[in-house]
Amino acid sequence: MSTTSPNNKRIVSLDVSTLSYSASLAKIVDYAKKREPSYACFANVHMIIEAYDEPHFKEQVNTATLVCADGMPLVKAIQLKYGQTIERVAGMDMMPSLLHEAERAGLSVYFFGSTQETLEKIATKAQDKHPSLQIAGYYSPPFRPLSEEEESEIAKKINDTEANLVFVALGCPKQEKWMARNSKHIKAVLLGVGGAFPVFINEQKRAPKWIRDLSLEWLFRLVQDPKRLFKRYFYTNSKFLLLFLRQYIFKTNS
Repeated sequence: MSTTSPNNKRIVSLDVSTLSYSASLAKIVDYAKKREPSYACFANVHMIIEAYDEPHFKEQVNTATLVCADGMPLVKAIQLKYGQTIERVAGMDMMPSLLHEAERAGLSVYFFGSTQETLEKIATKAQDKHPSLQIAGYYSPPFRPLSEEEESEIAKKINDTEANLVFVALGCPKQEKWMARNSKHIKAVLLGVGGAFPVFINEQKRAPKWIRDLSLEWLFRLVQDPKRLFKRYFYTNSKFLLLFLRQYIFKTNS
């Protein structure tokens, strides 16, 4: 993805798409119909800081087919810096929308990541909600670094199913790195939807809309899991605020 595109705006380290929710959905579906190797990232503050701290990861995300503004802080940052009002395009919303579109258009879906138990629940719920949906398969990879040979085998396994859409849930930045490495070998759209899996099967609560609209979804999650998230949110949120203020005040692009 290039910063020269009129649909992209640089926020600290990432070139974020300003396409509307419906336009983003249509673009993904179009690529999926053609089974064109591609991948979409759903960026939030955490991803912005991961990309700032690791240049190679920054490149991996910025070369994605689509980098959507998943977090409301990014939506508000674009509005503040560029004077452009954009829609939030969250992975948690996009996954159900794409399942609906896949059923309507006869596209097949594949679920990759998480645990076998979670994947089985997702497949069952997806089929219940969308009886005509074609589920190409699902796979829970080992929770360790994969060899090149193993990754090649996984790519072949996915290609053999002829899936159009692959929902990937390995967590940031692992899922984005996996998509960047493997996208050119998989004839499908890869979607790094992360936390959408447990929310989809109601194992995790999502913040009410009014909290999301106030850009406080991170706080809602923190209250649910303070031990795991406090240190990460304190670091990423504070650093994002400082870096964005520098970008805004001094008109820099990084």
